[in-house]
Amino acid sequence: MMEGCTRIGLSGVIGAVVIWWLWKALNWVWVRPKRIEKRLKQQGLKGNSYRPLVGDIRDMVKMIKEAKSKPMDPHSNDIAPRVLPFVVHTIAKYGKNSFMWLGPRPRLFIMDPDRIKEITNRVYEFQKPETSPLFKLLASGFANYDGDKWAKHRKIVSPAFNVEKMKVLVPIFTECFDELVKKWKSLLSSSSDESCELDVWPFIQNVSSDVLARAGFGSSFEEGKRVFELQREMLTLTMTLFKFAFIPGYRFLPTYTNRRMKAIDLEIRTALMSIINRRLKAIKAGEPTNNDLLGILLESNYKESEKTKGGGMSLREVVEEVKLFYLAGQEANAELLVWTMLLLSKHHDWQAKAREEVFKVFGNEKPDYDKLGQLKIVSMILQESLRLYPPVIMLSRYLRKDAKLGDLTIPAGVELIVPVSMLHQEKEFWGDDARDFKPERFSEGVSKATNGKVSYLPFGWGPRLCIGQNFGLLEAKIALSIILQHFSFDLSPSYSHAPSFIITLQPEHGAHLILRKL
Repeated sequence: MMEGCTRIGLSGVIGAVVIWWLWKALNWVWVRPKRIEKRLKQQGLKGNSYRPLVGDIRDMVKMIKEAKSKPMDPHSNDIAPRVLPFVVHTIAKYGKNSFMWLGPRPRLFIMDPDRIKEITNRVYEFQKPETSPLFKLLASGFANYDGDKWAKHRKIVSPAFNVEKMKVLVPIFTECFDELVKKWKSLLSSSSDESCELDVWPFIQNVSSDVLARAGFGSSFEEGKRVFELQREMLTLTMTLFKFAFIPGYRFLPTYTNRRMKAIDLEIRTALMSIINRRLKAIKAGEPTNNDLLGILLESNYKESEKTKGGGMSLREVVEEVKLFYLAGQEANAELLVWTMLLLSKHHDWQAKAREEVFKVFGNEKPDYDKLGQLKIVSMILQESLRLYPPVIMLSRYLRKDAKLGDLTIPAGVELIVPVSMLHQEKEFWGDDARDFKPERFSEGVSKATNGKVSYLPFGWGPRLCIGQNFGLLEAKIALSIILQHFSFDLSPSYSHAPSFIITLQPEHGAHLILRKL
């Protein structure tokens, strides 16, 4: 009898667990999304009706495939229909106050500057969305943290990007881009008319990697370059995972992509830990810190740990910050330079103005940090390039609790999306010529160009403003100055204009230019 009671009790427990699991699944797949949809529509927000599990993913994938099937007009800057086709379609159909479904998760589009300002300033309420642990293998770091952890990490990392620290890196920037110039000149020397067609994109990617390896790791830069190679491979693999990201448990399947991602992550961690441990021994031995970003970061973390008795970052967290610096720095910095060169290859008047300014400020000498502030035209060009071709084409935040946003009450579970590439070309904020390359917009600075509105977000906004923006702009000014001192360039007839969103905005088929020595 006791045995029978035990069996009945065990069956009851198993039954309760099964019922609980089925309810959780039903709630995730149907009940919760439909409840959120009802609340959104009650406030006048519009979008497709929710379809179980897949949401709008099938339509989104189809539109992306169609958009990428052919290149754009090489003289068009209207990139949103190619890189965010379903977002453009949804807003055109339902208006700016609309939403879509990424699987069972609703994405609400935010295009109003006042609401964007609230979202970006209220960092403890509007948080970073959760991503698959596989995506976190690519990079985590403070840019993906929230709350007190984000605040602590940002405080420790910030000294590495201090303006005075940036000044020390100028010789590294100039050395790397001088080497790039030599490579390009050697290719041109074999041409009878001292001009040649060249895909500059792989060269720019490599030199940006070199800059970050040297600036980040000093004498250990060769080890750092190997990490870049591995991260590029992981970046490509990550893109294949996006279509499966919403499927529960997909990351546990022993697919080639999943296994390779984990193997690369282990190799990266091992390489970085080797470098970091050597540096930590030197710091503890009282040796002077190298003037590279890793040395400054480790010293800042060591001081924080001493001051707060272990309140600094763990070694694992330091590794994540280094990985993030690598990924964000290399991709965004390379893209800023390549899109700027492509724009100047189509606008010879601005290329000539920029070159004239560079020679006026530096002559034939290497760029000098104290004179970089005199590059007004170059700065205007870079800002306009970032407006038309922002490295990050959308900003996302996630609500874990209900929150007020202007006159809206946004339910928990909603992801808020600011389509940056659309916002940057919105005629309401930028005028009828919003899609044209007009650097003069920024002649009196960003605030004047935007009339004080939060409508320009190449580096984000508010407390989470990208910590590396000074590094990126400094590198771009030096790089562009050196290139303009030695070359003129035109768009090649073989160039295929195909902006592509691969974590950041890249030229899918390269950047084919015709280079000429001055």
